[in-house]
Amino acid sequence: MEVEAIPRKIAIFVSEDDRFMLRQQKYKGQQYSHLYYCRLHKFRGLLSSLIQKRWPAVPVRTILGLQEGECCVVVGTLYKHMQLKPSVLDEYSKERAVGPLTEPHKFMHSDDYLILEDESGRIKLTGDMISCQNYVTGIVIAICGQECSDGEFLVQHILEPGLPPQAPLPSKLTTGEPKFVAFVSGLRVGSGGSNPLQFQLLVDHLTGHLGEEQEQNMTAQIVRVIIAGDSVDMQYSLLANQSISLKEQKKLIEPIKELDISLTQLVSAMPVDIMPGPNDPANFSLPQQPLHKCLFPGAALYSTFFAATNPHQFELDGIRFIGTSGQNIDDLSKYSEGKDQLEYMERTLKWRHLAPTAPDTLGCYPFTDRDPFVIETCPHVYFCGNQDSYASCLVKGPDGQHVRLLSVPCFCETGFAVLLNLRNLDCHLLSLSTTSLGLPSA
Repeated sequence: MEVEAIPRKIAIFVSEDDRFMLRQQKYKGQQYSHLYYCRLHKFRGLLSSLIQKRWPAVPVRTILGLQEGECCVVVGTLYKHMQLKPSVLDEYSKERAVGPLTEPHKFMHSDDYLILEDESGRIKLTGDMISCQNYVTGIVIAICGQECSDGEFLVQHILEPGLPPQAPLPSKLTTGEPKFVAFVSGLRVGSGGSNPLQFQLLVDHLTGHLGEEQEQNMTAQIVRVIIAGDSVDMQYSLLANQSISLKEQKKLIEPIKELDISLTQLVSAMPVDIMPGPNDPANFSLPQQPLHKCLFPGAALYSTFFAATNPHQFELDGIRFIGTSGQNIDDLSKYSEGKDQLEYMERTLKWRHLAPTAPDTLGCYPFTDRDPFVIETCPHVYFCGNQDSYASCLVKGPDGQHVRLLSVPCFCETGFAVLLNLRNLDCHLLSLSTTSLGLPSA
């Protein structure tokens, strides 16, 4: 008796990763001042219209043009002076230290303070209206206040760029059968904590090889899988030597081979986007370029295999997605205070910048003509991979924006993937465990 195959639903996919590609870029020793200038110039134009609406009668000044006691508005880039910020000299002192030095996970200090910079100069900010712990270097804001006699600027009001304009959701998605997108990150194939059986359970579930007909019908509604970084855990220590043996070469590439086998099973059943992460064999600085197809000789043969950049921006059935493999949010948590990862993500949306700490404390390419991390159009879904735990919330903007924030947990440590319903942007966890089989879980 032949079993009738269940057709998998499809969604129209449009990649918007070109803004993060470095095909036309050539490094000629340029510095990061060009990137900061492009960022300030871009946001000054955005903030000008907001300033006119909020403070129509208040003059806008440059820092050099400030006059003591005059109430005015200044637009500039924040610089956060930090006592504990790592530096090259600190690294040198650690090498010469007799005993090991502790590594802080956060670098905030009570003596930190904020400075505002523009093309004309810089000035220290004071006042209770601006909290140093909530901001980081690289954010462009407008402040209203006055210069004091001691040369500092007393901040009375703050104006952030806010959520950018958002295209409406396609009306057809609210009707009909649901479609889902699966998010997974932190597979870490080849690491000591990785459980190959647990990963295989995920692959079998997504491809429809597990469960009864009801569960398979649910699986057939998954239209795409997003793998948000840290897919392999390679032993880069083997590359420290000038030459490695044939045995070490095989050991080095074994995780990639194992990942390719699993990816080949996935892409044979559905479209898959794989993003590079902080520990993947890709360039270190943002934006990370797609993992080379030669790493996946099996999966790359399928048209459903898509090597994405990090950050990754795309549309599915008219729904706009943008997300990262986690470096931008992890860096924010080191240099500012926040309740949780979702709060950091919401801040980047309101600042209209995916990676405000780049290039100060987060590596990025020295662009000279643009800042690709500026969020010009508000996404409907904003995801961040390789986080400690799952979290989700819906952010609402003043102009009717609705953004689903999604913190994707590390699969190797939690065994969790996330499913997002395209019809209503609701999320739920997909938990894979091998404990019932008497085997250890990841």
